[in-house]
Amino acid sequence: MPRHVAVLGAGLTGLSSAFHLSRLHPNLKVTLIEGQKQAGGWVRSSRIALPDNYGSVLLEAGPRTLRPNAQSILELVNILKLQDRVITVSKDSPAAKARYLYIPPEYGGTAQGLQEIPSSLFGLLKSPLTRTLVPAVVQELFKWNNAPPDNQDESVDSFLRRRFGSSFAETFGSAIIHGIYAADSRKVSIGAAFPTMVDAANRGWGGLVRGMLVPSRKQDPGSYDVGDMPNRLEGAAVFSFRDGMQTLTDSLEEDLKRNSNVEIIYNSPASSLEHGRDEFQINLAGGQTIPATHVISTVPTPTLHHLLASSNGDSLQALIASPTSTVHVVNIVFPGPPSSIHPAGFGYLIPRPPSGYPANPSTSRPGFLGTVFDSCSLADQDTETPNPFSYDNARFTKLTVMVGGPYPTPSLPPFLSSSEGPTSPAERQLPDYMRTVLDQLSLHLSQTLPDPVYWRVVPNRRCIPTLLPGHTQRIQELRSFLDTRYEGRLQIAGAGVGGVSLGDCVEGGRKAARNLVL
Repeated sequence: MPRHVAVLGAGLTGLSSAFHLSRLHPNLKVTLIEGQKQAGGWVRSSRIALPDNYGSVLLEAGPRTLRPNAQSILELVNILKLQDRVITVSKDSPAAKARYLYIPPEYGGTAQGLQEIPSSLFGLLKSPLTRTLVPAVVQELFKWNNAPPDNQDESVDSFLRRRFGSSFAETFGSAIIHGIYAADSRKVSIGAAFPTMVDAANRGWGGLVRGMLVPSRKQDPGSYDVGDMPNRLEGAAVFSFRDGMQTLTDSLEEDLKRNSNVEIIYNSPASSLEHGRDEFQINLAGGQTIPATHVISTVPTPTLHHLLASSNGDSLQALIASPTSTVHVVNIVFPGPPSSIHPAGFGYLIPRPPSGYPANPSTSRPGFLGTVFDSCSLADQDTETPNPFSYDNARFTKLTVMVGGPYPTPSLPPFLSSSEGPTSPAERQLPDYMRTVLDQLSLHLSQTLPDPVYWRVVPNRRCIPTLLPGHTQRIQELRSFLDTRYEGRLQIAGAGVGGVSLGDCVEGGRKAARNLVL
């Protein structure tokens, strides 16, 4: 049978896999199988026409920015010729320099409310957070090696707690994990989430600060066709695209559609994956069967477990070891410039409650993880923005609230956007869900907020895997088993395998294409 690769899942990782396969092997037949009616996965950008002649606004339902050190992303931007569609956030801008924590009153002490995280010596001297930061860093520098036996993996909270103390771990550590994983820092693996921190601690004889003072071994970054992207992004803290992150996934999809050797099947989730002596049989929910000599799976790991479990018994438990978080992304557009709504900066994160996460959803206090001040960093995406940073004179302000994760998921409102509600002005009341969100925002920002021009709630169900301690070793053992069982003809990639950032996903798809034994 001629070589034929089936890629399961057309999210960013699957698109990356198919794209790199088609470049590495131009004559190879590739079939990309997607269970939804469109490709792109959690990357979804929408341009919304605002009412009352406010213009339009670009809203993201998922990730919104990229880091310029992700070589695999820069490579795609260069090859797909997206350079002129890139917008950047300068390292000198408030969006890059000013980041905040909201410290709930339950924490007590002087550091309550919205607090800017110090980014300079002057900021450190005047910040109420200094009482937590400075003692934690100083004690860590002089603390002896107290690593677990045999350097066993541990949670982010455990690592930070034993090195920096409980106050630092609870305040900063839990907030950071809320922002990245929408999860409880007591459950996320330090080795999977922050491998560079583990490496630094190993260099520093158990101490993270000491290790950061010791130069690391330079690793070969590999060969990436990035063109002049590093020069274009010099001085940028993060970047995105004028028409949103979906620019990247749409461009990958369009490139694949132009390739006569690539077929994309939509709205057809795989129901089972069978393996014979020389080929796989992918059975789709609609009754179609796709034969393939090789498979790259980028679907969520529990889905792959379901597809393979009948023929592999207990050998695939690593695929169902990671629970997932559900996050409600709440996009809100307020009338007036950002200066009338929030301080200049990127946004704020919120640490976990000192008493722990509640057992049941709260109607008065939804589980806020953090808020992104989109207009400060991504104003170039919106039609009513006269200059790259219009903090004081824009006609509207857009921001995004993240709700859920380790908190009980609240009930959704009866309609998911202001454009879907009643048309009569007398009946056009904010649903209780949104009123509660606005009340919490007003509390965090210490002011009464106007009713929004537009709002929407996007429920991202089971969108981010929580990589539990031991994840890296489990995945290594799983890869070894799959390589032996399927002779290198089945590769796995995706957020539940190699990391949740967009750079991780693109890199994972790229590596899977290269590691496939053809």
